[in-house]
Amino acid sequence: MPGFWGAPTSTVDWCEANYVVTPYICEFFNTVSSLAMVVAGAMGALLHRRVLDPLILMAFGLLFLVGVGSVGFHGTLRFELQMLDELPMLYLVTLMAYLLAEPEPTRHFGLWLPCLLLGYGLLATLSAVFLRGQFQFYAFQGSFALLELFCLLRVYRLSRDLQNAPVRRLFRIGIAVYCAAIVLWFIDLRLCDALKTQLTARGLPNPQLHAWWHVLVSCGFYLLLLVVGYDRVRRRGMQPVVRLWGGFIPSLTLTSSWRLNV
Repeated sequence: MPGFWGAPTSTVDWCEANYVVTPYICEFFNTVSSLAMVVAGAMGALLHRRVLDPLILMAFGLLFLVGVGSVGFHGTLRFELQMLDELPMLYLVTLMAYLLAEPEPTRHFGLWLPCLLLGYGLLATLSAVFLRGQFQFYAFQGSFALLELFCLLRVYRLSRDLQNAPVRRLFRIGIAVYCAAIVLWFIDLRLCDALKTQLTARGLPNPQLHAWWHVLVSCGFYLLLLVVGYDRVRRRGMQPVVRLWGGFIPSLTLTSSWRLNV
């Protein structure tokens, strides 16, 4: 018997069994774990609202919106809410591609790069909204993956800059966590049937790999965005430093000497 939201209308149904924990939430663990993105986005924006520039804060805001959309999507598996999950992801990676291609204060590409990226975002939005089935899912994931790969390579190059040495450790941890999340996402998507069959035969529960993807990708993206933010603050002539907020959460602040000179 279908749960509160009825039969799924989304173009993908993840490996977690539907309506097992409660009839009101389709994929319980995927829904709850999506809150990690909400927390990472909100925390990044609030902790750095007086340190980072508006575009980086916008990136944290989009991560927050991705988390909200992911909660709605996994909680219902409705196509409309799937778009609220996927489209902010698309806008986030497009924004990051621009930030990494045009590091402050230089502008190598003029207006044509933002126009090109805006055109891509519009085209991808229309295709995501009006296309259905597996083609829509893989077309979105393919274009997203290309931009994602470009961004990761650019962040790697930033981390190799000698002036960004203080955040090199954040990059190593962030990229390791991010790549681990991608591996879990791929396993959950491609090997779901095998996992269910083998684990069930041994009396073991579903490991909920997609839920772990939510948690790990939130942590990884938060750390990588700090690397980008550090580089942008430094290029603007300020002196960023890494601190541990609450004793264990990495964040950026400005040196007291710079503050006194403002």
